[in-house]
Amino acid sequence: MSTAVPPVIPVSSVQSVESQPPVASPAFLSFVSRLNESLRNGLSQRRPWAELVDRSAFSKPESFSDALVRVRKNYSYFRVNYLSVIGLILAFSLLSHPFSLLLLLGLLCSWIFLYLFRPADQPLVLFGRTFSDRETLGFLIIFSVFVVFLTTVGSLLISALMVGVGLVCAHGAFRAPEDLFLDEQEQVSTGFLSFLGGAATNAAVAAAPAVAARV
Repeated sequence: MSTAVPPVIPVSSVQSVESQPPVASPAFLSFVSRLNESLRNGLSQRRPWAELVDRSAFSKPESFSDALVRVRKNYSYFRVNYLSVIGLILAFSLLSHPFSLLLLLGLLCSWIFLYLFRPADQPLVLFGRTFSDRETLGFLIIFSVFVVFLTTVGSLLISALMVGVGLVCAHGAFRAPEDLFLDEQEQVSTGFLSFLGGAATNAAVAAAPAVAARV
């Protein structure tokens, strides 16, 4: 007597597809590494804070032209310290306004995760709809204009920058630079925001391949 063989149920093997990360990891890590290296190199050039606030070096400028010369020399010598002070004022202003800080962080994260370092072969899908790179870029531009010009973020950043620049100019005008030993070559090579310029250049170099892949 033959035993009945139970039918074999076909089982379809489903291969697990690894989902790509929302951010291109190598490009993003290169961006963070270059930015961190630029910031470290820039901060290593700061002058001693005790030299910045030396009370014996303060005096009234003789004229407006003398004040401008003092500001130029002091900025060439204390540029990293000055930019650090402006950065601290910006940070304090944003921390005292949490809503503006959240909006600005949301804007930065949107550009980083949705456009700059998102894999070029992975389309953006939201609410079941696929958005092209042009649509994503247009949305980010509109969102940036809204955050900067139609909320308190723009006015907060501008007011904090004005306070920081005013404080720097006042310090540079009243601090006598006679005790500062600054080479002429260093005065020529230092431009406005040169410290941030190096970090921005390295960050742009790191982000360029990810942006070029979408064009």
